[in-house]
Amino acid sequence: MFSVIFPGQGSQFVGMSSDFYSRFELFKKLYNQADEVLNFPISKLILTGPKDQLDLTENTQPATFLVGYSIFQLLKEEFNIDLSKAQFFAGHSLGEYTALSCLGALDFSNTLRILKLRGRAMQTAVPKGEGGMLAILGSNLNTVEKILDDKKDKYECYIANDNSNGQIVVSGMTENIIKLSKDLSSINIKNIKLSVSAPFHCKLMNKATELMKNEIEKLEFNNFKTSLISNVTATEIKDKSMIKDLLVQQIESKVRWRESILYMIKNGVNHFIEIGPGKVLSGLIKRIDRNVKISVINKEEDISILKIND
Repeated sequence: MFSVIFPGQGSQFVGMSSDFYSRFELFKKLYNQADEVLNFPISKLILTGPKDQLDLTENTQPATFLVGYSIFQLLKEEFNIDLSKAQFFAGHSLGEYTALSCLGALDFSNTLRILKLRGRAMQTAVPKGEGGMLAILGSNLNTVEKILDDKKDKYECYIANDNSNGQIVVSGMTENIIKLSKDLSSINIKNIKLSVSAPFHCKLMNKATELMKNEIEKLEFNNFKTSLISNVTATEIKDKSMIKDLLVQQIESKVRWRESILYMIKNGVNHFIEIGPGKVLSGLIKRIDRNVKISVINKEEDISILKIND
């Protein structure tokens, strides 16, 4: 059995999907439609940059969605590849919106609009430069939780992403992230400060949560057949009535990606198909379980070698 997964922020790069765009009218049509919906040339930003503008969270989120969604539609309409037979759909943070839209649960135009708003809300929740994120490598969730608990009187940081065995991402105010980094380095735990504009997936995003709560409430979701794996619960969601609350919670909750992958494997998945720019999620899955098959679809040649077993 297979699952379809979609990447989040950090996978984007200038020129992503350019080969598809140059060859397929469907891509041009969707990109033009996105420009109209957003009243902004998001397609130009994806194809030619500049990088600093693409990397702004309010642009990264709709751009990454647009690439993943367009590839998904291309597989279905041009190559007759039916991914609706997947056991599960899942996405990392903003990728969860891509999953929902590809499932038919959320309209294409509304997904673009809500991600533009989500990106802006998350980007401005903490003044620029005052918050950040730190990737902790070669350690596990329990170890990092204990360090943060032991040091809570010295500084306050929060686990934002439990990505894989050996990769935990922490959020916090910049001064606290610097203190944590020094403490980790002193005990030989490798860590890297991430190039992000805010401390995502923690309670410092509460202003974004308040803003997005109202916007998400306005959305209409459709029923969907394939189960979605929620970032918040790391289990499957089948009922559209649960989605709004989970998407609101997701802004401040840690992304339980490692647990999500383990849940899917436990429930029979042995093949993951990553659709969208880069191959970040595939790298994480390899650290979680080296025995599963992984396919990455972000170039035309990837489609020709894709083999799906029900």
